[in-house]
Amino acid sequence: MRVSVRGCLNKMGNFRGFLRTTLLFLVYELCLVCCDITDGNTEHLKREHSLMKPYQGVGNSPSSQWDFWGSTLVTSSYVRLTPDERSKQGSIWNTVPCYLKDWEMHVQFKIHGSGKKNFHGDGIALWYTKDKLHPGPVFSNNALFHGLALFIDTYSNDDATDRSFPYISAMVNNGSVNYDHGKDGRSSELGGCSAEIRNRDHDTYLAIRYSRGRLTLMIDVEDKNEWKECIDIGGVRLPTGYFFGASAATGDLSDNHDIISMKLYQLMVEHTPEEENLDWTKIEPSVSLLKSPKDNIDDPTGNFRGTPLTGWKVFLLLLCALLGIVVCAVVGAVVFQKRQERNKRFY
Repeated sequence: MRVSVRGCLNKMGNFRGFLRTTLLFLVYELCLVCCDITDGNTEHLKREHSLMKPYQGVGNSPSSQWDFWGSTLVTSSYVRLTPDERSKQGSIWNTVPCYLKDWEMHVQFKIHGSGKKNFHGDGIALWYTKDKLHPGPVFSNNALFHGLALFIDTYSNDDATDRSFPYISAMVNNGSVNYDHGKDGRSSELGGCSAEIRNRDHDTYLAIRYSRGRLTLMIDVEDKNEWKECIDIGGVRLPTGYFFGASAATGDLSDNHDIISMKLYQLMVEHTPEEENLDWTKIEPSVSLLKSPKDNIDDPTGNFRGTPLTGWKVFLLLLCALLGIVVCAVVGAVVFQKRQERNKRFY
């Protein structure tokens, strides 16, 4: 049997081209998985749900998309929910209900003041709730709320706590659970993390993502221009038609609580026909937990320990799989080359 050199070289070239194409495809897919947080593509920005400089459309006029209450002061550079003074309460709310099933909110904020360590408070809360502009005792908002709350708590009310403050936590409520201020909401939280966010000389951000029943909270507070995971939990059910807002409060201790921007992005996610036909406005806010939030009590970090794989774990698994494919491809190429050398005896 006679095999041409040109034919062998063509086969070898085709194999290398196939290998190169496969590797490029895998790298592309890997990048898509790793990008858990959107890069802020403006085509997905929902301006009717976003608060940005110079804060046009803020006020109590019929055309306004944002309304505020209490001590809130709107300037050209920031929205100050409370000044660095005692016993202040303030909030700002989007007046347009959000009907997106999958979304991501990027918040730039700043908490600063003259108080020394452990002598400042109380913090900022971010909301996605059924009611808006409903004053109450939880960071100046209603305690028995329906929906989602993210608390950036800068002062520890629990003397027995082993946590480091400021502390960021999440809570989902159907109007039946009270946020326990005395315990910093520990019995009802879904998870959280400590973060040094007060009196920073650089910008501080957080991103809240809700997609396919999964709630993820990322923070960027170290001036590294990269997201760090704070909360990642599945089984979260949130309805559409709720309102976004932010609030803050001071007591005997105080701080300036500023919102620089709140930008909402629509996530392009495919849903099953059953999900599409569901009336999402009728969903009851809830969380399907493998463990009760109270099981977090013996975890000093407050992180929920029964969650599925996080983005970084998925990244590492895919990286290992990619390396395995590369090794197999290299071994295959070597074997293929040996066969070609062996066939040269017939030329």
